[in-house]
Amino acid sequence: MILPFPVAAPSVEAIETGRKLFAGQTEFLKGVVAMDGLPPADRLEVCFAGRSNVGKSTLINAVTGRKALARASNTPGRTQEINYFTLGDSHYLVDLPGYGFANAPVAVVAKWQKLLKAYLAGRQTLRRAFVLIDSRHGIKKVDEEILSLLDTSAVTFQVVMTKADKVKAAEREKTLSQVRAVLAKHPAAFPEIVVTSSEKGDGIDVLRAIIATLA
Repeated sequence: MILPFPVAAPSVEAIETGRKLFAGQTEFLKGVVAMDGLPPADRLEVCFAGRSNVGKSTLINAVTGRKALARASNTPGRTQEINYFTLGDSHYLVDLPGYGFANAPVAVVAKWQKLLKAYLAGRQTLRRAFVLIDSRHGIKKVDEEILSLLDTSAVTFQVVMTKADKVKAAEREKTLSQVRAVLAKHPAAFPEIVVTSSEKGDGIDVLRAIIATLA
């Protein structure tokens, strides 16, 4: 029996395409606080979303091969910005602020949610949203909210499991089963899951291949 939402396994050719793309230069471009601050929609774009402490900055650094790239753009004052990175002259990598921050002021959360909705609904060059889920915890209620928003925005999203090295194989399979069950309810979900460990390097080549081969 073929499981729904299998773990992604790109071809050797796709892996090599990803390696070549990410061997190029990646640079922080700008932080955006309003839609009129977005860079020109002149290239393919992917974004990374995830709740606070899911390991998003660490994953972006691992994928780009730059140890402090995402951290450098997440200095105090930028936490509610949409951070743009250039990947060569062909791609934008977009780091969305972590959601699920219960201690943030209500007005700050409302402003961020408004910007996020406008971005997701209005960015025609956005090809895929990668939603990061902690392998230790699976999909939580706060994650469901962003998945539903992606559904209504008609943005294809793909789940990326982070910190896979932090759980044993049996526990990881249990979490994957929970994630698959939730994704079955979301029409915008891409039908493959990426399992990663930024610390061990697992799945990083897979994520690179996916980004490099998006049409």
